[in-house]
Amino acid sequence: MATYIRVKGDGVARHNVVEQLSRVPLFSGCSRRDLQTIARVVKDIDHGAGTVIAREGEPGIGLFVIVDGYADVTIGGVKKATLGPGDFFGEIALLRDVPRTATVRATTALRLHALDRDTFVSTVTGHAASAEAAGSIVAARLPSPVAN
Repeated sequence: MATYIRVKGDGVARHNVVEQLSRVPLFSGCSRRDLQTIARVVKDIDHGAGTVIAREGEPGIGLFVIVDGYADVTIGGVKKATLGPGDFFGEIALLRDVPRTATVRATTALRLHALDRDTFVSTVTGHAASAEAAGSIVAARLPSPVAN
């Protein structure tokens, strides 16, 4: 079960969130002001080890950035990657409007920044550099079509 924590309104906490978000390639085209706006609406979520945060085939509800901890990514039950602090997931379902393409399970206690679908999509698609970065990331993460 997730524990939702409101991001503190103090300047130090918001500044830390802005700094963490500024290192996420999806937000590369965002201005400092955009990142500050996102930092005000992002929610911190804690999950225990073993918790499934995103399940392959289910609808996408948000983008997640790992603050602390680790998670495994599986597709069709096969481990594809381990994610850690600074990594993110959930963008494919939101940007392509498709079901989740992978399952992400916490392997340790996990703290995430969670950003809702509407805020994420409007922020990323509203900046050419972010939209381009997002397109490249999605293309790299999706399996290549099989040639006949």
